Amino acid sequence: MHFGSFGRLIRFLSAVAVLTLLVAITTSAQRNENTEPTNRSGATDPGPRAGTVNAGQPLSTLSPSQLQFFQDGLARFVQVDSVSGGVAGEPGTGLGPGYNSNSCGSCHAQPSVGGTSPSATFFPFVGQNPQMTVGFDYGAGNQIPFFVTADGPVRETRFPYAVNPNGSVNAQAADGGVHDIYTIAGRSDATGCVMPQPNYEAMAHQNNLIFRIPTPTFGAGLIENIADATIVANMNANAQAKNALGISGHPNYSGNDGSITRFGWKAQNKSLEIFAGEAYNVEMGVTNELFQTKRASPPAACMYNSLPEDETNFDSSGAQIPSDVVAFAMFSRFLAPPTPSAQGIPNNPSAQSLSRGQATFNAAGCNMCHTSTLQTSGSTFTAALSNQPANLYSDLLVHHMGSGLSDRISQGAAGPDEFRSAPLWGVGQRIFFLHDGRSGPANGGLVNAIQQHASQGSEANRVISNYNRLSPQQQQDLLNFLRSL
Repeated sequence: MHFGSFGRLIRFLSAVAVLTLLVAITTSAQRNENTEPTNRSGATDPGPRAGTVNAGQPLSTLSPSQLQFFQDGLARFVQVDSVSGGVAGEPGTGLGPGYNSNSCGSCHAQPSVGGTSPSATFFPFVGQNPQMTVGFDYGAGNQIPFFVTADGPVRETRFPYAVNPNGSVNAQAADGGVHDIYTIAGRSDATGCVMPQPNYEAMAHQNNLIFRIPTPTFGAGLIENIADATIVANMNANAQAKNALGISGHPNYSGNDGSITRFGWKAQNKSLEIFAGEAYNVEMGVTNELFQTKRASPPAACMYNSLPEDETNFDSSGAQIPSDVVAFAMFSRFLAPPTPSAQGIPNNPSAQSLSRGQATFNAAGCNMCHTSTLQTSGSTFTAALSNQPANLYSDLLVHHMGSGLSDRISQGAAGPDEFRSAPLWGVGQRIFFLHDGRSGPANGGLVNAIQQHASQGSEANRVISNYNRLSPQQQQDLLNFLRSL
């Protein structure tokens, strides 16, 4: 079945089924309001959708000049950086002194460039976790930390609390920043640098270690172009239903101009350029026009370049004039959103199962945070971004997710247990879920990710209670629907 017809079938059947299903769930909840619901067994995550990769293409309305900027941005996004240039196969400059990988595209890879964490053993094969090898390039003397595995997610690490000079944790002083996994010490293009890796075993022992995985950038231009007023209006919509479910999310805000921020696990970044500039500095150590100094005062012997290392290329022409950061942002801005598909889902669920799954998703209350569609405002970039429906399945708000998901880190107006409703478009071809990648094929994938939403203080508790009261077939339909996105 063509997905356009399939989508119309979903909408029609959803309209018929959602009210009946909501009544059934609510009645069941009222009947069992004094008992803790038990998750029904039998439903399983079908796994990543196989077949066609439905993400990673440019927007369809790009002009020839805009397409040139997209392609140039893509080339820089996958470019491998060295420390000071001149290394064969590593044309970029500025890596380190600390880094998590040596290329944007190495971490944003699944199911195609611009996506999220890859894995060695799941469709589509894009290679093992790059963090298994990048720490040893050109003689670097790093050790692979215990949390990095070939078929596990790419991770960055943060310390919730500051570390004293003697290695003990000061629980009275917040840290929250990224601590890069590897250093350039020992590389042939970093002669004289001596810089140890963080002591992750000690941090784990003192409960001072949390993880984040890459967020996909597909459809990011649409997200960037959703007006603040649209986000607020959606927040205020369905107030009675949200109140009944205990949902009370709010925007994260820029501390400078008061506008709504929206990128990152805690919606902490305002724009794609800020997001790209920060990541270039934090994940790869490359200073740029937005973040012009090296982080954490590295040893002088590990500093090799004048700063910033990435800047406007004044003597170039055309698409090559902007800095890498601007090129990264343009690539992400012009990336089309993922295309849903009914094809390739393991076990080949029927169109009826997927339509029932969407109805169940809405009736259980999942759509109160994972809003299916938000409208963009006008854009001068391209018609594909201007006044368009963004089918992102997110309200772009941050919500209390409770003690179970709390990372004890605040960013802007997002507190220790608050996270942005992750956009679900493209979830059909993702492997790892939640901010730290704790849910994946080894422990149930989407099923575990759903259950992790429920913990003390979580706004999702009543929604997950609704989910747990569904029959195994209803749960399976919902999981099948998610894998179609």
